[in-house]
Amino acid sequence: MKLAHLLILGSACLLGATAVQAQWQWVDQNNKKVFSDQAPPPDIPDKNILRRPGPASSRLSFSPAPAAAPDAGSVQAAAAPAAAPRPASSPKPTGVDKELEEKTRKAEEAEKARQAAEAQKVAQAKTENCKRAREGKAAMDSGIRVARLNAQGEREIMDDKMRAAESQRLQSLIDSDCK
Repeated sequence: MKLAHLLILGSACLLGATAVQAQWQWVDQNNKKVFSDQAPPPDIPDKNILRRPGPASSRLSFSPAPAAAPDAGSVQAAAAPAAAPRPASSPKPTGVDKELEEKTRKAEEAEKARQAAEAQKVAQAKTENCKRAREGKAAMDSGIRVARLNAQGEREIMDDKMRAAESQRLQSLIDSDCK
């Protein structure tokens, strides 16, 4: 029973190895390695194709070897298949991918909308802060008694010196942020 399992596992490994051999590998225009089961696009030069599907050069070749030294005509004939253009396994791309273009456009619009919403939120917060600073400055300038909490959490009434410092701080906030 164990022998049968080993045979099945071994054959599965061999089948997987043959599937790996049917891979293309090339370097694209961005100098990135691309692995695919389809041929590279026609604009990729032959020098950038690193691996083609088919038997590796280290394996045994079943083609008959020439018995005698080849003459010049047979050398050119033998070199011609290697120099022949590779067959295109897929139709030539038309250029622009409309789906990708649409997704990109929608993503840009969503990003612009998010930035506009964020800018509006910041503007509202700034307006609210200006309003509070102006109200606080008006309260300081009105002369009414103002109390605040100290570090111990106790309530203390602000004297004239503290009021002047707070009024000056609020005025600097208004000058810098409220325009």
